[in-house]
Amino acid sequence: MTTTTTTTPVRARPTLSELLERFAPVLDRIAAGAVERERTRTLPHEPVRWLADSGFTTVTLPVEAGGSGAAPSDLFALLVRLGEADSNLPQLLRAHFSFVEELLLDPSVVRRAHWFDRIAAGDVFGNASHERSSAAVGRLSTHLVPNGDGWRLHGEKHYSTGTLFADWTTVTAETPDGHVVGVTVPVDASGVHVRDDWNAFGQRLTGSGTTRFDGVPVELWQLRAERDDRRTPLPAFLQTVLLASLAGVGRATARDAVAFVRGRTRHYQHGAGPTAATDPLVQGVVGRIASDAVAAEALVLHAARAIDEAHEALVDGTADAAERVAAAELRTIQVQQNVVELVLRATTALFEVGGASATDRDRALDRHWRNARTLSSHNPLVFQQRIIGDHLVNGAELQYFWATGEA
Repeated sequence: MTTTTTTTPVRARPTLSELLERFAPVLDRIAAGAVERERTRTLPHEPVRWLADSGFTTVTLPVEAGGSGAAPSDLFALLVRLGEADSNLPQLLRAHFSFVEELLLDPSVVRRAHWFDRIAAGDVFGNASHERSSAAVGRLSTHLVPNGDGWRLHGEKHYSTGTLFADWTTVTAETPDGHVVGVTVPVDASGVHVRDDWNAFGQRLTGSGTTRFDGVPVELWQLRAERDDRRTPLPAFLQTVLLASLAGVGRATARDAVAFVRGRTRHYQHGAGPTAATDPLVQGVVGRIASDAVAAEALVLHAARAIDEAHEALVDGTADAAERVAAAELRTIQVQQNVVELVLRATTALFEVGGASATDRDRALDRHWRNARTLSSHNPLVFQQRIIGDHLVNGAELQYFWATGEA
């Protein structure tokens, strides 16, 4: 008698086109409420849950772990579209996707399979890293205190992007011997206090406020070495999430410029056409905005391909992994210079397509410039420009991770 063994076929990794089609309905739903959320400052708790329920937050998780197995470049293409729908959302999910990327790059992470399971189940991860404290540059006030077989976490983080919407938050803290580690704790754990006190004029719905930790219990499995001597594309990945958010703002600006001009019935006596839609001067402005948006997105995807190459080289252990990581870092900070300029130019030019009615608060067109300006203020260009020049002229090391603190 012949016996046959059946095996469950491995689900194929979807293409980018398939992913864009799959997530189009949830992105449209998010976009439909973006202006109202902005006008009323309604935090996007529901949209975050829609994304998790749709599988968007598991898109880079391996197929065998319950995700889509998407490459970083696929994720960034999706984040551009998410940024077009609402630029707050890619930024508030930056810590989530970077946590997944960290797991993918380092198989030695304690309970890695457990974290994969939590992500596949729809858990969302936030961030609590930077402080406004008296600690010197490179040091942290947030710290761990020994407590039996574990520790207690104490401190306060001023910038906690995404934690307000998350199930877990990843915290940077100092150990008693002065090492910096990553600590992942449940947001609903005893001693975790998250405040919605983010006070910037842009990206107002990212939940980038304060989180305080008052003796939060921590076990060994919740710790990760924050940094080591091995370079990874994670810094480039983090920067490119912000760039994808910016490119999304560019797409939204082009979309809204077209819609505004098409629907405009009033025009100027000294215009070059009888209506805004037929005026060649207005058409030219719309054309420039759309071109800037296309260029910004293309540059982001150009950086994303370098991150793909670095990611694959590290995972595969190829001999040129270090060179690919450095190439991804350099390309990302070079691209940053132009993406920022393109999107800020487009969001400013938006107001040239109409008169004072373009500033109507109900339209909320100003959110595009405010959001772009806020995103552009992360990792300021002037410092990145110097690093690029010093590296190219003098062979200086690239910066990779940044630290802030008191001088």
